[in-house]
Amino acid sequence: MNAVGIPNPPPAQEIDLPQLKKSLRHPRTAFNSFMSLMTGVVTFVAMVPLASVLIQLAIQGGQRIDFALFTELPPEAKEPGGGIGNALLGTIVIVLIATAISVPIGILAAVYLAEFGPETRAAAVVRFATKVLTGLPSILAGVFAVTTVVILTGTLSAPAGGIALAVLMLPTIVLTSEEAIRMVPQRMKEAAIGMGATRTQMVCYVILPTAFPGILTGVMLAIARAVGETAPLILAAGFYSYWARHLMQPTATMGYLIYEFAGTADANQIQIAWACALVLVVMVLILNLASQVILRRSFSHMK
Repeated sequence: MNAVGIPNPPPAQEIDLPQLKKSLRHPRTAFNSFMSLMTGVVTFVAMVPLASVLIQLAIQGGQRIDFALFTELPPEAKEPGGGIGNALLGTIVIVLIATAISVPIGILAAVYLAEFGPETRAAAVVRFATKVLTGLPSILAGVFAVTTVVILTGTLSAPAGGIALAVLMLPTIVLTSEEAIRMVPQRMKEAAIGMGATRTQMVCYVILPTAFPGILTGVMLAIARAVGETAPLILAAGFYSYWARHLMQPTATMGYLIYEFAGTADANQIQIAWACALVLVVMVLILNLASQVILRRSFSHMK
């Protein structure tokens, strides 16, 4: 004991270096090292196809990246020059229509699932339907748009394509928004109620602003998926070789342009398809990276 009567700590034991080296050769340690190595190898192998696609797109499509590519119309067969101007504009218009439809519905559904009726039977049905929609083949969204819009209006159009993409975007927005709303600290909700706010005021002025980064992440992920879709737009939006004068007519999109030009025998159209694919991949990559940045900042904000 020391002077104040507190027992002295036991002497530190010396490290047995030979025994430590022996433990590193233990079967469990060796298995852990082997699995870590295999995980790294498999990750590298999985990155090879992605890297090869990006390199091929940069080599083949980078040759045609210029200002004319974004402002001119697609070329006809055996015609020089040309661009993806109407397809780029059509893609932006259709995605904006899909976003305008899916975002309000998705956020309102998420608010109901997270705050107003989380344990109700209706909420269980909505969650089940949303999870089913996440695995819905995209071509079926196009069939839905054909039966609900194209047949009624008698023409392929941008709104039909927007409705098809909205169906595909909706589950991503609902699930990510619900999770973001659930991550809002309970003390913030209780403080709002304690200050006399109604439930609706709490949602509008506390929950949604706090969960906004997470909701925005889900919206951007949904948009990234919609931008790259082709199958539903083949059925719902069609393809038009001229600048669209109004919404209710066939509208060119980048995915459909790639589909049309990649299978031709014309070298110029094939190069246009490569360039369009490069632009499309860059757009999707930027949206995904931006969503990841926003998501990380939202997590740090929550902490």
